[in-house]
Amino acid sequence: MSPNAANTGCSHLNSGPWVDPTSTVCDECVALGDSWVHLRACLNCGQVGCCDQSKNKHATRHYRATKHPGLRSLEPGATWVYSYIDRLLM
Repeated sequence: MSPNAANTGCSHLNSGPWVDPTSTVCDECVALGDSWVHLRACLNCGQVGCCDQSKNKHATRHYRATKHPGLRSLEPGATWVYSYIDRLLM
């Protein structure tokens, strides 16, 4: 189900196979009793977090804590990936 990182054109996202999401919700928001706008999944470890339009911005917090360089949208029909390092949406 994961796209091929070699096709992104971004060397930061070519570091290994992409991992499937570990959840279908932002577990950190659930634990806080909060909601989210959109969900994102880390390409390196599968951690699911809420987007930057959400109150808690857990996906970006995950990047800052781990330096895992990319994420993808978990929204139905969305196929894009994002490189935090290059600030590039592909």
